[in-house]
Amino acid sequence: MSTSSHVPGNAVPDTQLGLSNEEIQLLRHGQQTGGGGGGESTSSRAASRASSQGLLVMDPSSLAALGRHFDRVMQRIQQQLEYLIEQSQQVNLEVYDRAGNLVDNADREIARYHSLMAQIDELELDFDRISHIREIVAGFRQRAEDIERELEISGSGSNSTAIHWKI
Repeated sequence: MSTSSHVPGNAVPDTQLGLSNEEIQLLRHGQQTGGGGGGESTSSRAASRASSQGLLVMDPSSLAALGRHFDRVMQRIQQQLEYLIEQSQQVNLEVYDRAGNLVDNADREIARYHSLMAQIDELELDFDRISHIREIVAGFRQRAEDIERELEISGSGSNSTAIHWKI
């Protein structure tokens, strides 16, 4: 019974990576949507297939693509955080300027401020989760590259060599 047609042999269960359930869901989503950078490479299809089975593919190409995806996600989160922080600062100024004369407007701005702060809190949580996943992916990527180098140096690049991942 060959698993190579279904899932690469260099995959590990994502539940053994030390991630929370939310982080596992983010990792799986990242593998399915960003792991291949939108391409249809064999590696990206294998990563998507593995993700649907709760596995993380440990080859350098898949891990690099996954790392790039999470870099882009974190950049978008960072941009949104900066925008929301700027907006909350504007709200603070508006509330301060109008508080004496416009109690009704101040109440609306305060509600908006609370909404923005809740969004900031959620984005900061997402940022922390993605950062944690990204660190794990980077570690596995480095380990995969090290193993690949060792295999090249030892001259045993055959497919019969088993790679055992320690989590």
